[in-house]
Amino acid sequence: MATSHGERHCTRYKLKKTVRERGLSTISKAIQEFTEGQMVHIDIDPSVQKGMPNPRFQGKTGKVLGMRGRAFMLQIRDGKATKQIISLPQHLKPQKYN
Repeated sequence: MATSHGERHCTRYKLKKTVRERGLSTISKAIQEFTEGQMVHIDIDPSVQKGMPNPRFQGKTGKVLGMRGRAFMLQIRDGKATKQIISLPQHLKPQKYN
């Protein structure tokens, strides 16, 4: 069988919910707002496939640069490089302390 090179390859355990978490996420996660300059954690919600950042950024923390449509643009340090990521609010969590 040919190897899949799809959007979610190599994420068998990373993008999997536990038995008790299964199903759709709450509506409050979809309507949460972030201000420019706020720090957020990337926590990918597997039940929402659209607007999902690349799984290698799971667990990283970034700064909100602004909005692009309904999604947020984030700035993340990846080693020495600074990268911009676009993500829907379902995949973000506010940082508790700033």
